Amino acid sequence: MSPWVYVFVIVGSTVASDLLQSWEMKRQGETTGAGQLLKLLATKLPLIGSVVFLAISFYAFLALLAVADLSFAVPATALSLVIETILARVILKERVTTSRWAGTLIIALGVVLLAQ
Repeated sequence: MSPWVYVFVIVGSTVASDLLQSWEMKRQGETTGAGQLLKLLATKLPLIGSVVFLAISFYAFLALLAVADLSFAVPATALSLVIETILARVILKERVTTSRWAGTLIIALGVVLLAQ
């Protein structure tokens, strides 16, 4: 299987995990203790989904390392940062500064260089 298939699985599941986690935690607000946090983790479907997507990402990363070098795997999966920045602005309505957009562009260009 092509390493890029694993990269897209990793990127997609990482983005889904981070968005679900951020969305639910913003909706929930702060927790006051470990007990409340454990109850929250066990009862909120978006957080459960976030953990599932994170596990998928982890195992796909292990599979990627079996077929590609670490020097390819880590930079290629940084594409998730680009997508997360865009979706944070569009879906979560977060404010993204100019310097963050510049950093996102640099990461995107790095991924393009890897694809060559």
